[in-house]
Amino acid sequence: MSFRQQLASQLPYLRRYARALTGSQSLGDAAVRETLEALLEAPEEWDEKAPAKTELFKTFHRIWNSEMIAPLESRGRSGVIAQFPVKRRQSLLLATVEGFTFADVGVILGMSQDDVRQHVQAARSAIEDALSARVLIIEDESIIALHIKQIVESLGHETIAIVRTRAEAVAKARDERPELILADISLADGSSGIDAVKDILSEQTVPVIFITAFPERLLTGERPEPTYLITKPFEPETVIATIGQALLMHRDVDMSSKAA
Repeated sequence: MSFRQQLASQLPYLRRYARALTGSQSLGDAAVRETLEALLEAPEEWDEKAPAKTELFKTFHRIWNSEMIAPLESRGRSGVIAQFPVKRRQSLLLATVEGFTFADVGVILGMSQDDVRQHVQAARSAIEDALSARVLIIEDESIIALHIKQIVESLGHETIAIVRTRAEAVAKARDERPELILADISLADGSSGIDAVKDILSEQTVPVIFITAFPERLLTGERPEPTYLITKPFEPETVIATIGQALLMHRDVDMSSKAA
């Protein structure tokens, strides 16, 4: 496989990570473009002996402009926000969403394996202790919906409803005003979870996590796409990490707006 082919095969996953880390499709995709441009200008810096995904993510962190996406800990926050310094969030997302081993995360971030493990454990504890929310689940497969509900409630969140269609989702969101939405892409009546979410977001601001068996279709960087994305089949830790990051970024924005 050529250098360009290796890059292309891993870019969707870097987009997913960058979007989740920044809480923004536009900021995340801009950071990925910066990484890609740097690699194409200096391909000799690519280590062909290293796994392609590990090398790409390592390069991303080597050239990532931290001023472009300000770390939460630099904003003078307190409470739960202060419990999620950038290294902690990076470690959690890399290990649980992107599936890297602690050793790989250490290589990517330039940290020891023990430090990575401590960051992941601390982040998980902070999520369980302080980031509770009222959650709407939009999912037409009963077994998957119940699995998601179990994970959500094990973290101390409240499931306000499980809905199976676009119309049900919009009506329930309007009535209950959820603080987080977990949405499938294809729904029971042939409608789209994406369209349901668009309708909901036209009336209220709420973080949304999409769940799909085909994440690469929503990680092209060529159109408006989800910021948070979970791949089916999923591991509970992936759901936990993504929920934590989505709530953290959304609440940080709320705090910033109120302080302004």
